[in-house]
Amino acid sequence: MDFPTIIQILDSAVRLMTPLLLACLAGLYSERSGVFDIGLEGKMLMAAFTSASIAFVTGSPWLGLLAGIGGAMLLSLIHGLASITFRGNQLISGVAINFLASGMTVLLGIKIFGLGGRTPALTGGGRFGEITLPFAETLRDVPLLGPIYADLISGHTILVYVAFLCVPLTWWVLFRTRFGLRLRAVGENPASVDTAGVSVTRLRFVAVIIAGVLCGLAGAYLATGLSAGFVKEMTAGRGFIALAALIFAKWRPVSALGATFLFGLLEAIANRYPNLDLGVITIPSMFMNALPYILTVIILAGFVGRAIPPRAGGEPYVKER
Repeated sequence: MDFPTIIQILDSAVRLMTPLLLACLAGLYSERSGVFDIGLEGKMLMAAFTSASIAFVTGSPWLGLLAGIGGAMLLSLIHGLASITFRGNQLISGVAINFLASGMTVLLGIKIFGLGGRTPALTGGGRFGEITLPFAETLRDVPLLGPIYADLISGHTILVYVAFLCVPLTWWVLFRTRFGLRLRAVGENPASVDTAGVSVTRLRFVAVIIAGVLCGLAGAYLATGLSAGFVKEMTAGRGFIALAALIFAKWRPVSALGATFLFGLLEAIANRYPNLDLGVITIPSMFMNALPYILTVIILAGFVGRAIPPRAGGEPYVKER
């Protein structure tokens, strides 16, 4: 494998990990506050549909992005209402959101566009374009560092760079601000936060809304950045993979970056080598395509017991009288 091929695989991995990273950070905010969110998949799916639909109608990916965030936030508020206000089972609420989004996106797609549940293809200005960073073309011929900067770091859509910027921002918010301290405390011991005069309900709703915004970014990227429109079930389990990456990362933002990159890299290798020839044996395409999901099962089986989630996670808080 030569150096240009390695750069191409890494470039593909960065593109493929972006929705996983955004969804993983969304789950991190929600679960750090004590609200488990299996509905990441559904929120990404709804965001992908609404962003593609509005981008096609208006010709503006930015309006599509806002619509995607709005669609994901709506489902986040439903999840918050069910699990925080009415103290329902958070897992059941998340599963219901996944089913709701899966059915509604197909139904609305058929009713609005009549294309079997998908949206028309986005062309021209309806998609986010790739950004060429300064001096990328000038430095391209520089040995080693030139291709890394010009072909790996440069040439992505703005949402890719936003996703990477969200990692240090999330770390700073969670570990260097009063809001982050309270958010983490709510996920560990909500009674003590309530005793200090801070609203547990408000903090958890804020975390759920932030998760909706990040899922909106992830879904919009899938439909208007990575692809050129919405197709049925286009998230393809990415929400569940993001949850596995979150467990693997032990609910830490920097570790989430590495975990999602690992999943993206596996998917990039599977796309690049559908039938991987190792000389002695040839790994079939079906196994290569299943690699990210196999890793998901391995991580869930091997790390669920070792990774300790927030102590109050999954439990509705009942205020003591």
